[in-house]
Amino acid sequence: MLSTLTTKSDLLTIKRVELHHVSVPLLEPFRISNGEVTAKEAILVEVTTTDDVTGWGEASPMSGSFYSSDTPESSYSALSETLVPLVLSSEINVQTFYETLRRQPVDAFAKAGIEGALWDAYAKRLKKPLFEVLGSDQRPIPSGVAVGIYDKISELIERVKRYLSEGYQRVKIKIQPGWDVEPVAAIRRELPTVRLMVDANAAYSLSDIDVFRELDKNNLMMIEQPLARDAIADAGELQKQLRTPICADESAETINSLELLVQHQAARIINIKVQRVGGLGEARLMLEYARAAGLECWVGTMPELGVASAQGLALACNEGFSYPTDIEASSRWYVDDVIEPPINVNTLGLIDMTTYQVSREKINKYAL
Repeated sequence: MLSTLTTKSDLLTIKRVELHHVSVPLLEPFRISNGEVTAKEAILVEVTTTDDVTGWGEASPMSGSFYSSDTPESSYSALSETLVPLVLSSEINVQTFYETLRRQPVDAFAKAGIEGALWDAYAKRLKKPLFEVLGSDQRPIPSGVAVGIYDKISELIERVKRYLSEGYQRVKIKIQPGWDVEPVAAIRRELPTVRLMVDANAAYSLSDIDVFRELDKNNLMMIEQPLARDAIADAGELQKQLRTPICADESAETINSLELLVQHQAARIINIKVQRVGGLGEARLMLEYARAAGLECWVGTMPELGVASAQGLALACNEGFSYPTDIEASSRWYVDDVIEPPINVNTLGLIDMTTYQVSREKINKYAL
């Protein structure tokens, strides 16, 4: 189990919290099965300790009802009304703060934002990189690209080829009913050896078994979240009929949901998203539980801006993660980012860990 031994240096007292609502334009609209966005909104959380250490976190739901019912506005409310008062003037053990957050009836994104800021301040207090504080060694992180839905298959293939030329180690394409078998088959014809996976974002049901049988013929790495988040028993039945591993994403939000996934043998792979599960503490516990149950894991993204992405990279340094992360170069998504330097992927498809600084100038530029 994760260590819970407490020393005085583990405790932070927070004297000030500031919330920054920002919106950074996307390079192009991003479409999945249940929506489209043209800008990335986030709530950046800035905490200052009584010994004047500053930490940054990010609460990063997509605008509107995109992946979930949570929005930047709901996260801002949860932070300002519940979580900021919770941490002000309190002595906080960052290592176990997830236990306190579990008792708060607010959205997971807000919890991830406040906890990320506390972890950042904690690492800076110790004068250590975050990956080390999280119990990992530094290593380059393999990155895979996520590609949305396009009007034409030719557009999709052009984008996939472009990203492969930039070094990304695997490709994930979004699918939805009517945009599934044909685009996957087309990519396989053009790029027979590419490491390919698909993400359905819960757009299908077990009655679509014929679609999955066709997809199963294409040597995919995994099919991510094919069914509704609560359709865990059905996912277990679907997995029995496929060679391709099912990856749980929206269905893997808590330790309890992981227990159900294991019980029903409903996934062989788990996508652990720090934002979706409510912070780094919960993400670490879920990794430990999933690996003990024999499941493979990787670090996903919503995607987020650079603050949360850099913290996701620190988590991904843990060798328990088996697949390339969804965290990509800042320039893959955004006209700009709020950190310096931006996150970069090298020609081998790797992200080298470095020290990222939050830019107040950019926060002011993109403030709402």
